[in-house]
Amino acid sequence: MNLHFRKIGEGQPLIILHGLFGSSDNWQTHAKKFAENFTVYLVDQRNHGHSLHHDVMSYDAMADDLLELIAAEGLRDVILLGHSMGGKTVMRFAQKNGFLVDRMIVVDMGIKQYRPHHDQIFQGLFHVDVDHVKSRKEAEERLTQFVTEPSTVQFLMKNLYWKTPEQLAWRFNLDVLNREINAILSAMPDETIDTPTLMLTGGQSGYVPAKDFDSISELIPNAEFKVIASAGHWVHAEAPAAFIEAVETYLL
Repeated sequence: MNLHFRKIGEGQPLIILHGLFGSSDNWQTHAKKFAENFTVYLVDQRNHGHSLHHDVMSYDAMADDLLELIAAEGLRDVILLGHSMGGKTVMRFAQKNGFLVDRMIVVDMGIKQYRPHHDQIFQGLFHVDVDHVKSRKEAEERLTQFVTEPSTVQFLMKNLYWKTPEQLAWRFNLDVLNREINAILSAMPDETIDTPTLMLTGGQSGYVPAKDFDSISELIPNAEFKVIASAGHWVHAEAPAAFIEAVETYLL
C-alpha cells in the first residue's frame, strides 16, 4: 500500500509512525526539530490520516507498507520511531527487515498482548454517527458522552473532517479498527530483534512497567530503557522538551 507521508529536512532518514487513532499531523512540531539533523518522514499508517483504507489491519501488513515506502524512496540505514501501535509496527519491521534499520525508538509500547481498553472510545466514536450529525459541535457533544478526558476528545476530534460541504467523516477507518482491535493489541512474535533500540516510556503510563523490562531485553538484547517520569502514554505530547532531549541524546 502506498502510504501518505511528508518529508522535511536533510540527513539520515528518520521515519516516524503514529499510534492508534493518530496521524502524521500529531508529530509536525517534533518533526521540525528533528529535521535540523535528519530527513524526517512523517507517515500516515494504513486506515489512518490520509492513507488508504483497507480491510486488513495487521502488523505484518503495516510492516510491509513501511517496506514499500522505504524501497520507493531508496532508503537504507533508516532510523525508526514509533509510538504505541506505531511502536509495534517498527518492531515488527525490524524483525522482518532488520538489515535496513540502523536504530529504533519505541515510544511507550511493550511486546506483550494488551487487554482491550478502548471500549469507551469506540462507543463514543460510533455515537457521533457521522451520517447524521450536522456540525462539529454536535459531534463533540456526542463524543463527550462517552469520552470525558478533554485532551483525548481533542485528539480524536482532529480526525473529523468535512468529506463534502454537508457530510462529516472520520479520517481513520473506524469499522476496521473496531473489528481488528485484538490484532492491534496482540503480542510481538517471538523473533529476536538485533537492532539497537531505545525503549522510551512514560512513568505515569502503565503500558511498559519496569517489571516488563527483562522480557523486552530477551527479545531485544540491544535495548536501552529511558523513563520520563512525568509523562503518561502520550510521552511526546505530555513532556515534549524531555522527549526531544531523550531522542536527540540517543541519536546524536
